[in-house]
Amino acid sequence: MAGWGGFFISLLNYKTEKYVIAENRKIGILFRLYQLAVLGYLIGWVFVVKKGYQEREEAIQTSVITKLKGVTLTNTSETGPYLWSAEDYVIPPNGEQVFFIVTNYIETPNQRLGFCAESFKVPNGRCQSDDDCVEGESVTAGNGIKTGLCLNSTGTCEIHAWCPVEYIRRPTEPRLSEAENFTIYIKNFIRFPKFEFSKSNVLETSDESYLKRCSYDKENHPYCPIFRLADLVSRTGNDFQDMAVKGGSVGILIEWNCDLDKDASQCNPQYSFTRLDRNFNNSITSGYNFRYARYYKDENGETYRTLYKVYGIRFDIMINGQAGKFSIVPTIIAIGSGVALLGIGAFACDMILLYMMNTSSFYRDKKFEIINFKKERNKTKDGKAGHRERRSRKPGAEKEAANSLKKSEETELTVESSHSDENQPPVEKRGPTIPRNTGQRYSAALSPQGAEPKHHITFSSHN
Repeated sequence: MAGWGGFFISLLNYKTEKYVIAENRKIGILFRLYQLAVLGYLIGWVFVVKKGYQEREEAIQTSVITKLKGVTLTNTSETGPYLWSAEDYVIPPNGEQVFFIVTNYIETPNQRLGFCAESFKVPNGRCQSDDDCVEGESVTAGNGIKTGLCLNSTGTCEIHAWCPVEYIRRPTEPRLSEAENFTIYIKNFIRFPKFEFSKSNVLETSDESYLKRCSYDKENHPYCPIFRLADLVSRTGNDFQDMAVKGGSVGILIEWNCDLDKDASQCNPQYSFTRLDRNFNNSITSGYNFRYARYYKDENGETYRTLYKVYGIRFDIMINGQAGKFSIVPTIIAIGSGVALLGIGAFACDMILLYMMNTSSFYRDKKFEIINFKKERNKTKDGKAGHRERRSRKPGAEKEAANSLKKSEETELTVESSHSDENQPPVEKRGPTIPRNTGQRYSAALSPQGAEPKHHITFSSHN
């Protein structure tokens, strides 16, 4: 429990940094390389490439208008010559963002409501007896409703349908081969509401003939929104005539990546094209087709129709974009993330220095120091008290030492004087005045001649 208690008490301690300069070149080189890497990432990737100093807007508002132009003539044995214009081969014809262009078709003319044999190519329509043709049952993936009769001449059930039934055959060549010269006009408006910025992919010009004679070119005419159909398909890596036989699906992506710190003229649309229906593992899934009919009335008022199974190219126009403009908030966030990464490098180098090297214990002793303010204050008080006691004792000791020295000097002078009186005649015995120095003693010896006394002074150290 004492161990856990000490642990929980230690959690209440505050740890602050102590900067220690460790003269270790390996760790120093590692740390500087890491700093250079972080600075390169922050400047090169975050600020230059990703423009981390900008506020971003990705909620683009967009509108697309499409128009197609082109005319072609077909001539078949069923209907004879027929002129196809945009009203005929564009479905739907109202200029939407997704539209379909007819490039090939199979025509079944003059269909009327009646009774006829089901196609033998429909498995559910085959029969051997009337029991196989249940009256009122629809033919699965067929053309009508079973009447209950099995027609031996065809080996199929009789059905109530639009007769004759559809011709089922695969096309080999596109009937609208001239469709490669059709043009698509794509008008796109975009807006970034956060920055109140709007623009169009059409060149702003007063020249009314510009759109009639221009064709999109990435370098020369980036603001011409008119595309030739064959050129557009070729940008997907496919041949128009091959695609026109069975049809296909093409995606047109318009990207708006705008740096609003620059002039608005630098915000240009970027077009990319791709084929969406291609499955290289299963070619049966490629292509695009559907059926529709045109209805007529004869002179008797009876309704008949011409059925078309049309093949063509479906276009999906997709708009994507984002805009950026300088803002102080993302700039501070980007710089803060860089500083945090630098801190991670310092932490990693500390871990290596303190726990993964042979001299780790030495570095730990230098880096970590425990400070207890109360203990340090008590030590300081004890030190001051001892200093005062030593100061109070010092004058008395010095005085006592001086008195003992004075007494010893007086004793020595008395002894020397008595010795001199016994051996010398009575003469003036006072010698020259000698300054007394602490820690030293002296004696004066007078000369036996009375007329001219000679003085001899001897110094001795007092221990």
